[in-house]
Amino acid sequence: MLLLFGAAYGGINVAFNSAAVDLVAALRRPIMPSFHAAFSLGGMIGAGLGALVAGSLSPTRHLWGLAAVGLLVTAVAGRMLLRCEPLTPADRGRPEPSAAHRPSGRTRGLVIVFGLIALCTAYGEGALADRGALHLEQDLGASPGAAALGYSCFALAMTVGRLTGTTLLERLGRTRTVLVGGSTATAGMLLGALAPSLWAALLGYAVTGLGLADLFPVAVERAGALAGPSGVATASTLGYGGMLLGPPAIGFMAD
Repeated sequence: MLLLFGAAYGGINVAFNSAAVDLVAALRRPIMPSFHAAFSLGGMIGAGLGALVAGSLSPTRHLWGLAAVGLLVTAVAGRMLLRCEPLTPADRGRPEPSAAHRPSGRTRGLVIVFGLIALCTAYGEGALADRGALHLEQDLGASPGAAALGYSCFALAMTVGRLTGTTLLERLGRTRTVLVGGSTATAGMLLGALAPSLWAALLGYAVTGLGLADLFPVAVERAGALAGPSGVATASTLGYGGMLLGPPAIGFMAD
């Protein structure tokens, strides 16, 4: 079931990021973080609701409820999306690239670099999503409900960072935004891991969320601008590989 869910999510992830890349090109503004803010907002709300029902619902009933809500949203949103006209790709009207004008080795190399940036970002997100609550509960003695708030703080900070990401990118540019974000995320992760109290750890999670907020959107958008949907697919595959490799690696180190 998880394999099927992951495959479906991976496919739709490439689809909506490709559509977002076209919108960024059409509007000529770096608005990619705004799309990813919706994802972080959903994660924050989900973690908050999960904290509320952690003591009253069994995991089985919790998952049944999520499945029902997901199917309802799909039924409503799916019909609306199918009625929409297809988005006009940013490069429509350009001649098809000939063999001599296909993406060069340098372009492919840059796409891989952006994919590695996405991988490192997703590794950090996965670490907090999968291990953050365990750290609060097992190492700092937090209750299950309080431990779930850790991801809520992280997701809230990511939402704020992504909602303000367009302004930040317009002022600092992509390179400085990535450098500042990576440095901030490193400081926040260290604080979250080494903090002796729950509230200090929550602060560290929030700082990490602010730092990581714009890294993944910038990496995917740049890869898509360079190589189209295939660039989005490459960067996304490498990026979510960070979430795939992160939990086993961290678990091995923890053992």
